[in-house]
Amino acid sequence: MAAEPSTKARAWAIFDRIVADAAPDGVHTNPWTKNDAGSLTYEPDYDTLVRLLGVPLYLEAETTTGVPALTLDVWLSYELRRAGFDPDAAWPRPTAPRILPGPIVSLLEKVTAKERDALWKRLRASTPPAGAAASSANILGKNYLKQVDVVMSNWVAGPELLISTKRMDSSFGKNAANRVEESYGDAKNLRLRHPLAALGFVYGLRSTIFQEAPDKAEWLIDLLQKLGREDDAYHAVSLIIIEYGDHLAVNDGSDDPGDGEDPLAEAGLTTPIGEQTEVELEIEVDQTEVDVALTALPRVIIQHERVPADLQPGHFIAEMVRRVLDATPVNLHKEARLRRKQAQ
Repeated sequence: MAAEPSTKARAWAIFDRIVADAAPDGVHTNPWTKNDAGSLTYEPDYDTLVRLLGVPLYLEAETTTGVPALTLDVWLSYELRRAGFDPDAAWPRPTAPRILPGPIVSLLEKVTAKERDALWKRLRASTPPAGAAASSANILGKNYLKQVDVVMSNWVAGPELLISTKRMDSSFGKNAANRVEESYGDAKNLRLRHPLAALGFVYGLRSTIFQEAPDKAEWLIDLLQKLGREDDAYHAVSLIIIEYGDHLAVNDGSDDPGDGEDPLAEAGLTTPIGEQTEVELEIEVDQTEVDVALTALPRVIIQHERVPADLQPGHFIAEMVRRVLDATPVNLHKEARLRRKQAQ
């Protein structure tokens, strides 16, 4: 009997279709515009974001599946491709394997079809050492390995962009502070080893915090703003306020301490240097199921008006792109540079 796709595999199939529909034939819209004063502005594709955010609600996916947190990662890597960066360089990639170093991509383009098939088979195997690809990017900081959610890295330049994402949909009083406070240490750990990398933090927050814990919401927004102003922390920070109905709520596992994230695993302390991360095998999902899902995604709204200007996603992505381009010579990331010049 064939194995059934996991919730995560089903989510990836829907994510991939949403992203593919947003960029037919791999052609992305130019996100850059110019205002009346001639200043560059980055316009994120929020339509794609709200569709992606509807996927875990449709699947009723709990945090333990990893699906709710993935929505922000998938969207940010999609936006990096819109900005003009190499599709294979921004992780997670739009196809499996999600983490694939550039030299391997170059090798696959140069070998014979038979060799390519054999290599892909090994890359997509479920468990190392048979599988050569990892399911997550663990980056060595000054003192410990840290799993980073959205990454751009290559052999020549090393890590160029590192974005950590967090999402909170409930239990605001318990964990809202912890998830931001722990990011201070993570930022310093990465910044000290990779001072030229663009370092960012994106926080997804359900809108119900403003009714359930308004004081906590005000404090959290202030803390996020301060987090982006520290000289040795993140270069940019963003807040995304997510509104959706009560009939389908993401369970973030906060009510049960036993279901929460392992702080050591989050910090990378349980993964020795050089040890591969186990890869989850993405079982093929029937595209008819994807078609049905796309017509039934729950409605999600992004509450832009609650977010200060310096925490808006457009400001965040623009700053991350600028830092990557400023830290590299003009013969690198040519498409990203060209897209900024072609802003209308």
